[in-house]
Amino acid sequence: MQKPLEFPITPAVLHQPRGWVWRAIGRVYLRLAGWRIEGTFPAEPKFVTIVAPHTSNWDFALGVAVVFALELRVSWLGKHSLFQTPLRRFFFWLGGIPVDRRAAHGVVDACVKAFEGAPARLLALAPEGTRKGVSQWKSGFYRIAIAADVPIWPVGFDFRDHVVRLMPVFRPTGDLEADLPHIQALFNGVHGLRERAGRGTRA
Repeated sequence: MQKPLEFPITPAVLHQPRGWVWRAIGRVYLRLAGWRIEGTFPAEPKFVTIVAPHTSNWDFALGVAVVFALELRVSWLGKHSLFQTPLRRFFFWLGGIPVDRRAAHGVVDACVKAFEGAPARLLALAPEGTRKGVSQWKSGFYRIAIAADVPIWPVGFDFRDHVVRLMPVFRPTGDLEADLPHIQALFNGVHGLRERAGRGTRA
């Protein structure tokens, strides 16, 4: 008999019940696909979550399953074009925030204000910025964390071992060049669905 999956306890401030059906969908998906979740949530009520590596659209499906399974209140940034489709209501319901990459000047300020106006917030970002192969990470997540004075929570989607890795928080010092190598090193051994070489940073 297969051992039931164990799930970390979602903090009350980040708990968003959506009904047992959605919770069951998330947990059944993870079970059937062979995924497990390892680690715990940060003690802090506010943090920037970076999810990596991002190599496939299946990353989004896995993320949704985790959100449903844990009944998690989450905010995330997505291309504005996603919110112009018939699924726009669903994306907003999931906590999506549309971003026009052609006019991204105010994104950091908007995210900081969102943190200031909420007692708790989990803002999830893909530091690579795209599922296409890139040699450098974008630094937007770091600038948001510094400006909002919140820690960074690294979460790895390891498709080789089918593990969602909830890692300890990283507290940025303000020195981007010094901190980024340490943050990226946390994802060593975390394998995306499509492997690719070279990870650095870019603004």
